[in-house]
Amino acid sequence: MSEASIEPREYDSPSPKKVAFLGLGVMGLPMAGHLAKAGHDVTVYNRTTAKAQAWCEEFGGASAPTPRQAAQGASVVFCCVGNDDDLRSVVLGDDGALGAMATGTVFVDHTTASANVARELSSIAAQQGVGFIDAPVSGGQAGAVNGALTVMCGGAPETFERIRPLAMHYSRAVTLIGESGAGQLAKMVNQICIAGLVQALSEGIAFGQAAGLDMKLVLDVINKGAAQSWQMDNRGHTMVDDRFDFGFAVDWMRKDLGLVLQEARHNGARVPVTALVDQFYADVQKLGGARWDTSSLVKRLR
Repeated sequence: MSEASIEPREYDSPSPKKVAFLGLGVMGLPMAGHLAKAGHDVTVYNRTTAKAQAWCEEFGGASAPTPRQAAQGASVVFCCVGNDDDLRSVVLGDDGALGAMATGTVFVDHTTASANVARELSSIAAQQGVGFIDAPVSGGQAGAVNGALTVMCGGAPETFERIRPLAMHYSRAVTLIGESGAGQLAKMVNQICIAGLVQALSEGIAFGQAAGLDMKLVLDVINKGAAQSWQMDNRGHTMVDDRFDFGFAVDWMRKDLGLVLQEARHNGARVPVTALVDQFYADVQKLGGARWDTSSLVKRLR
């Protein structure tokens, strides 16, 4: 299956809508594809024009040269870009999507970004009668391709209910956590938990290998007990095999953990293990693993 291809699935679709999708990275590309396959009229925007054109060739729909042109006439604009600055660039300014959005439309941001930028953009959007939902996702590229993401949302309940049926085209769960910014905060909790789990799994594998154990067998055994986790299910054997050329990149995890540490300084939360694992990921970057999967933490223990 190519990076662009998506698994066929059943669609319990609302009436077809004109929507836009901004950002066709490893997540956004298949997410936009699910919307198109569900029968919606999708216009996409991507900084690399060739990727947008390739998306149109596979899924139909149209592409636009700017976020503003992509958003023209759309009832819902979806977005999945890199960071706070990227998000502001596609929302605000002369070429930003918000300039083309009419009263009563909704902007849905799937970027993993700060809670502050979610609140900022929600406030700006509200001034022109546009709804805003911060909706970071979990599940990785496989989840996006298979339509099985978990979406954590912040925003007004009535706005959330309008976009939930659309987001379910690429998700297994779309949940309103609270007001604007709450989705981003929930994603930070998600990343805190993942960081600790991957480090523990790395230490367990390195320990077992040093002890001369057949670690694939050991993982199969303990995965039937209390140690079981998604990371063990999906990354345990590849960690033993020293394979990391896939998945969620270390650079992206460090960006996400940076958001966690910044928010913790603001709210007073104590996250000592997360701060330590962030530095361990810095070690992996120094090893040349900036684009390795996050499970490559085990490399620094070998």
